[in-house]
Amino acid sequence: MTTMTAARYRVAERRRETGDTVTLALEPVDAPLPVFRPGQFAMLYAFGVGEVPISVSGYGTAGPLHTIRAVGATTGALCGAGPGAMLGVRGPFGRGWELPAPAGSDLVVVAGGLGLAPLRPAVLHAMADRDRYRRVAVLIGARTPDDLLYPGEYEGWRAAGLDVYTTVDRATTEWGGHVGVVTALYDRLGHRPAATVACVCGPEIMMRFAARGLVGLGVPAGQVWLSLERNMQCGLGHCGHCQLGPLLVCRDGPVVAYDRAGPLMTVKEL
Repeated sequence: MTTMTAARYRVAERRRETGDTVTLALEPVDAPLPVFRPGQFAMLYAFGVGEVPISVSGYGTAGPLHTIRAVGATTGALCGAGPGAMLGVRGPFGRGWELPAPAGSDLVVVAGGLGLAPLRPAVLHAMADRDRYRRVAVLIGARTPDDLLYPGEYEGWRAAGLDVYTTVDRATTEWGGHVGVVTALYDRLGHRPAATVACVCGPEIMMRFAARGLVGLGVPAGQVWLSLERNMQCGLGHCGHCQLGPLLVCRDGPVVAYDRAGPLMTVKEL
């Protein structure tokens, strides 16, 4: 059961992912929180600084993993927390990815930038239950090769039977892969549209185009799932800061089907 009281977690490991992004492995000091489902998020508290919503990017040997980009005071403090630092954690919150998808489905994961972090548990689910799906495709886009998250894991994903494709907006001289937006990789899918379930996360404009493209290929809008980002503060649907039309994103999302989310994503966040 989620509450407004934070449980204490200690940073067990800090791993740098990119120039401004780290992954923290946390271990419980108090009674551990319930296990987070893929796509759910926690409220992480840097004592004396503030609290922000951060998705769980997986589980380590001690507890949850959180991949965080430093974009403000609180995320900067979290990114700077080294082994032994104490943080507050509340959760799990929200609705996660609609997994497992029906047996025999094609599963498509579309990630832009930091959006791969909340999608990583979906990828790990697909690896652990690979026989459930006819085909699993993971499409990853980033600004530059140096901005790709978890690149050391991609070969392991491929070895488990996942089709992994990457693209960048701006290439370096060492980059020999695809250059362009992530939707340009759709021609590699080979999916059956009516039997496809898609999970999409990234910058909002990227999600709009990615979801619209999948629907244009014949994937039902109700089978395209997006992880929305709004100003979530309480995590329980009480404060109303994350309201988006009829939705309270912390409670009714963050994962919402495109047939419901699409019309709402044109509303600019205040």
